[in-house]
Amino acid sequence: MQHFPIFLSLSGERVVVAGGGAAALAKLRLLMKTEARLVVHAPDPAPEIETWARDARLTLYRRALVAGDVAGARLVYAASEDAAEDARVSAIARAEGALVNIVDNLADSQFLTPAIVDRDPVTIAIGTEGAAPVLARALKAELEARLPVRLGPLARIGKAFRKVAEALPMGRARRDFWQAYYFGTGPRAFDAGGEEGTRDALDALLNAHLARAQRPGSVAFVGAGPGDPELLTLKARRALDAADVVIHDRLISPEILELARREATLIDMGKQGFGPSAAQSDINALLVEHATTGAQVVRLKSGDSTVFGRLDEEIEAVEAAGIAWHIVPGITSASAAVAAIGQSLTRRGRNASVRFLTGHDTRGFADHDWRSLARPGEVAAIYMGKTSARFFQGRLLMHGADPATPVTLVENASRADQRILATTLADLPGALTDAALTGPALTLFGLAPRAAAHLIRHDHDLIQELA
Repeated sequence: MQHFPIFLSLSGERVVVAGGGAAALAKLRLLMKTEARLVVHAPDPAPEIETWARDARLTLYRRALVAGDVAGARLVYAASEDAAEDARVSAIARAEGALVNIVDNLADSQFLTPAIVDRDPVTIAIGTEGAAPVLARALKAELEARLPVRLGPLARIGKAFRKVAEALPMGRARRDFWQAYYFGTGPRAFDAGGEEGTRDALDALLNAHLARAQRPGSVAFVGAGPGDPELLTLKARRALDAADVVIHDRLISPEILELARREATLIDMGKQGFGPSAAQSDINALLVEHATTGAQVVRLKSGDSTVFGRLDEEIEAVEAAGIAWHIVPGITSASAAVAAIGQSLTRRGRNASVRFLTGHDTRGFADHDWRSLARPGEVAAIYMGKTSARFFQGRLLMHGADPATPVTLVENASRADQRILATTLADLPGALTDAALTGPALTLFGLAPRAAAHLIRHDHDLIQELA
């Protein structure tokens, strides 16, 4: 980015335009929307400029700009449409401390004037650094058509009301109030009763929000899905957009964290199997601490928080503190993994049930009904099973499982760096060692990738490219 966009205050400031033709007229029509003191130097000004001078909308000097004319000015436009004259004006402006724009000369200009969508006081500036002015104009036309004219009056009314709205507590209470005004109450009231009706509606809206300003905090236990942000549910998106605090685990992808409200506090409380982990008691304490201050807390867990997510422990801690909570389910990693290999977790005539197991706790593994799982046709989805793969293999073989039973591991299911490792029960430990998987992997026992699975992934990539 070569040009840094800013909004410059011109109230009462001198802005000088050197030139009296079409280029100068175009700049003046825009500048007269501001509160700047406009000065024009033009030996032969256009009739419109003379009219504006008679109406005291600008000061006109019917001569060329000379040294001393720019002193104290904030901006200077060299708009004579003569390269040599514009260069002379530019040199004077720079010497006397003003920023200069040379019309249609990007290289020698110190600032650019963007394409502007004006819904005063809402202003949208569109710039392409001179690379594509036609594109800037097209974007301006598109926004002009989309943005209602009432946007400006709504913003002016809201600006005048800001001091009154400070009766609401800072933070969420004020954000909720302004969101309700600009995206609901305000537009409806303006369409029905104009500016006066909008002011009345604003008073009523403030009273309603003051009445519930002391709303207690709450906790939403949100499943973030396997990692692809497109697999996040709409309800999860809304929860992230409303959150004051997001407490997340280490498997949450950066793309999903980017969807949280920019003002939200993000707290990484990740757990890692057989590695450094945040204590569950610390996570519980954080949930209670933030919610008791009135914050809307999102506990963001990879996959579905109801599957191997220690959800009950966190709910019990929140309930014990008298804090309201709710669950937003997500797509569990097993669903993403089996989709990646083009298979189904259940199939008529093969298996009428599927088992979800966790390999993180080998003591839990030891208590499992291995004999029934070892029967032909059984299917299991094993979470966090890389480290315990040899234990898992040994137990199944000990109870009569066929060594040729297919086993598929899906690393980083649904993400851009997804990897699929197809092997058999007999070869599982060696295949894992050779593959050197580093990301989270889900093990699908009893399932092999469908032959056309790579085509499914290819089609997905193609769709992404076309989008």
